[in-house]
Amino acid sequence: MHHSHEALDRTGGLTQSGLLSPLRQRDFRLLWGAMCVSLLGDGAFLVALAWQVYALSDAPTALSIVGIAMTIPTIAFLLVGGVASDRLDRRSILIAADIGRGLAVGIMAVLAIGGWLQLWHLVALAALYGTGSAFFAPAFDAFVPDLLSGERLAQANALDQLVRPVALRLAGPALGGVVVGAAGAGSAFALNAASFAVSCVVLLRIRVPARRSAEPAGSVIRDLREGWRFVRARSWLWATFASAAVAYLLFMGPVEVLLPYVVKHPLHGDATDLGMVFAAGGLGSVVCAVAVGRRGLPRRNMTAMYVAWTLATLAVAGYGLSTAIWQLMLASLAFNALETVGTIIWATVKQRHVPSHLLGRVSSLDWLISIGLLPLSFALTGPAAAAFGAQATLVGAGILGAIVTCAALLVPGTRAVESPRPRSGAQQAVPGVAQDVEFV
Repeated sequence: MHHSHEALDRTGGLTQSGLLSPLRQRDFRLLWGAMCVSLLGDGAFLVALAWQVYALSDAPTALSIVGIAMTIPTIAFLLVGGVASDRLDRRSILIAADIGRGLAVGIMAVLAIGGWLQLWHLVALAALYGTGSAFFAPAFDAFVPDLLSGERLAQANALDQLVRPVALRLAGPALGGVVVGAAGAGSAFALNAASFAVSCVVLLRIRVPARRSAEPAGSVIRDLREGWRFVRARSWLWATFASAAVAYLLFMGPVEVLLPYVVKHPLHGDATDLGMVFAAGGLGSVVCAVAVGRRGLPRRNMTAMYVAWTLATLAVAGYGLSTAIWQLMLASLAFNALETVGTIIWATVKQRHVPSHLLGRVSSLDWLISIGLLPLSFALTGPAAAAFGAQATLVGAGILGAIVTCAALLVPGTRAVESPRPRSGAQQAVPGVAQDVEFV
């Protein structure tokens, strides 16, 4: 792919109409619609799962176990999912992943509504859900550039980050909180299962585009090595992967496990309050996605990305410092707003500088390395909260995570792709790749 860098990097390069321009493409519009429905259900699922776990076992360790069960299969199958997304029909992979995850939450719904649900059921079904995510994530990342031309990728990523928080962190959790409070967690699980079914139906209507790569398939090991060599040769990739891995180790487990605990116990809130905290984060993401969509990406995109992610991680400390629900909502708004800015930049940079036939594998390595330490993060959260307290653990996680995130910006070559226009001839060897930014 040959990407037009000038229009996207220039201030004001994305107009308000440009933010919506990817929706003019029928197949992307269908993919976007399927994503909206599925994410709405996922947002309700986040609240229902946390509340259901604490109803079965009122301890942070229980939610840690469920988190571990969900992330280990994701980590184990990510590389396989990346290779599959570069070899097979990406739409079919998305549908299969949705079927698997829909089946998992559908069984949760039946067991919860029937009064038979136990903690070990959630652990087993979370593992099935995590396996589906391992195939869905790299396939989705690689499918978007198949549907859109390069000049629309930044708009598509901004649109994604506009809709994702609305559904996953704003409308979904708010809906989930209401449904759990009124009808129980089982009904929220059923809602999510139905959303996966709708997503599958919509995905079936997408016309599968011709693949850009005619490269013959080799062994899986060879394909993985090719993807790894590409990442290893570019500091902006491996340094970002590594910093994310350590930062997520420090703060992701505490946020996922302890935020619902803080709402329920120190602040004496309910499921609706937890939904509102998530919803505040969604609102912050929406505002920032619209802002990036209208103003365009900053010229010094990698620097801006790291600054945004550093401040976002520091905002995690705000969860521990909060003494009221509204303060948690402000911390959530700040964290998600800043995280969104960095995510839009990162997705666009990857899609510009990684060729299509490698994008699935590179995305799977991104996911694998970034979340590889999450099981350890979940495992350490319970003991850390017992030793230091839930709120103190959140404060420490935010501060240490911010330091690690910022430090990656100092790695030589991390900002090598900040130039808005690659040097003449840089993309001739491999279309879509800035060949002049390789580092060993």
